[in-house]
Amino acid sequence: MHDKASGSTARTRRKRMSRRRFERRFKQVIGVVAVLYVLAMIVAPEKTTLPPAPVVRASIMLPLQSSLKPAGEVVNRKKGFVWQQAPKPFAADTAQNVPRTTLTRWHRIYNYATRYAIPVDLARKVHDTAIREGIEPELGFRLVQLESEFKPRATSRVGAIGLTQLMLGTARGFEPNATRESLTDAETNLRIGFRYLRSLIRENNGNLSLALLVYNRGPVAVQLALSQGLNPSNGYDRSVTKGYRGRGTLEE
Repeated sequence: MHDKASGSTARTRRKRMSRRRFERRFKQVIGVVAVLYVLAMIVAPEKTTLPPAPVVRASIMLPLQSSLKPAGEVVNRKKGFVWQQAPKPFAADTAQNVPRTTLTRWHRIYNYATRYAIPVDLARKVHDTAIREGIEPELGFRLVQLESEFKPRATSRVGAIGLTQLMLGTARGFEPNATRESLTDAETNLRIGFRYLRSLIRENNGNLSLALLVYNRGPVAVQLALSQGLNPSNGYDRSVTKGYRGRGTLEE
């Protein structure tokens, strides 16, 4: 009897895991279909029509809907779904009036969200804040992943706080009213962290590796190593930039 109970529990667990895998894959497929539809609408809007009643996850399509606003759209937030009930397909002139930069931006944000397995809204904050502060988004995402694994309330043993792991003293050099609690706010932390990184890249004449080492080790430790003729690298710069071909900052 004990064996039967154990077997039943194991089967139930396997079914639950199988269902979760199916749900994850379903979400991924729906997301890809949504992006492909938007791209198809841009390339050939006259050949692209809106399906009569598609059902997609709100977390994927709501950002796009804020820009596209198709006619007859009905949003039902119950259970997190959105139903499109449009009496007529997207008109070509409607698609052409949507700024291409808006669609491109959301396509990139969704790709980052998928790549790093983070919420779309958090990906948006990292992407948009990086651009506002003159940092290439790719570098911004790499930095945040290594520093905090995208945890807004992450803290280190030495007291670094938030997504970009800022020390309070460093943060107050850019925003004097910063507090430990304010640094757990995603947008505040990203803004100051990316601004600090941008200033380090400038101070080191565009040397991204050196700027990253100062960000991680502090200016005193890096300068001491350089004054002694030593390589200041502790591997942090290589971890951030592995496979990265950008310059770190956006063109001015």
